[in-house]
Order: sequence, then C-alpha cells, then structure tokens
Amino acid sequence: MAGKNVKFNPLDLSERTGLKSSTQNYRGGSAVFAQGEKADAIFYIHSGNVKLTAMSKGGKKAVTSILRCGDLFGESCLAKQGMRTSTATAIHLSSITKVERSAIVRIIEQEPAFAKLIISHLLLRIGRIEEDLIDQVCNSSEKRLARTLLLLAGFGLNTQPKMDLPKIDQETLAEMVGTTRSRVSYFMNRFREMGFIDYNGSLHVRPSLQSFLDE
Repeated sequence: MAGKNVKFNPLDLSERTGLKSSTQNYRGGSAVFAQGEKADAIFYIHSGNVKLTAMSKGGKKAVTSILRCGDLFGESCLAKQGMRTSTATAIHLSSITKVERSAIVRIIEQEPAFAKLIISHLLLRIGRIEEDLIDQVCNSSEKRLARTLLLLAGFGLNTQPKMDLPKIDQETLAEMVGTTRSRVSYFMNRFREMGFIDYNGSLHVRPSLQSFLDE
C-alpha cells in the first residue's frame, strides 16, 4: 500500500481483522467497557458518541473525554496486560466495532502504512484530550457546555455536522461538563434565547454557537 494514498477505512480494518472484529449497536447509557477490566481490544466508532469517565479511589467521577464518529479508543490494549483506566459509555445509540488486541498488534507489526494511520488517529485524539483538559481548567462551565454541544454535533470534523441530535438529558450534560443540572438548564435556556440552539424532542445545534466560544 502506498503510504501517501492510504485513507483510514473502517471496512478495510474489518477485512484485515476478519473474525477478530465485530460490530455492535449500543443504546444510550450502555457500557462499552468498564474501568478496571482487562484491556483486550480496541474500538472504532461508526456512528454516535461515547464518553470516557474515570472514578477516583475516593469515589469521585469525572468525564475525561467525549468521542465522536471516526474515533478509535481503548488503545490501552496495546500495552501488555493493560487494564482499562476509564469506563466507556455510549451517550446515545452508537454503532461501534470491536477489534481484538492480537489483530491490531499484527497489523502494526506487518503493515506499516496502515499502522501509521491508526497511530495518527490516536495522536489526534490525544490532542483533543489535551484540549478537553485545558477546557476544564480555563473555561467557564457555560463555555464548556457550548464546546460539548459542538463536539456532539461533530463541528470541527471533515464531515457535515449533525445539526439535529437525539435529545440528551441535562443530568448527562451536567456530568460531561462538570457542573450541576440546574446550571445546565439555565445555560441551555440562554443558548436558546440567543438563537444558538433549539430543542423540542431533538436538540438542534446552530453553527452560530461557535461564535460564543470565540468571544
């Protein structure tokens, strides 16, 4: 395969891994894997969104990342005897492919061009995790909510953003943003009054919400 012309294709990944991969639909709130479990596979999101949460020894839980269509996750399986350091949960209906560790290791060892694509995807996600951490430290909860809504809609990807999202309860949004449900309700009403979103059965995110982050 010529490195310059290779594009990451999930169908191509499935062909290479054969019986060592499987695709499953996860309902909102369903766990893909749990913190502390053995890391024996990597995952690819065909559609939907996944959140990663980590629980401290003291019982405090935090959302560490929001994953989108096209993301790979569960890369801790690449380390021998790796354990899951977070819990992955589908935010709403999501189609996800699971690939066993042995298949991914074989691809990395035998197909450098394809391995390069996998690594580049993981590096991009690591960059987004750094952005998430900066967002948590530096931005107000209102701006964190705006960024979360834009992430869920797919703004910033090389595809057309999904303006209409399945309705997400405010308790889930509060957990993802790191604030209270009452604050999320207040901010959502403000965004609607400002014309940034609409929600009535489904959530409609307008591109103008991006301007709020740029203020």
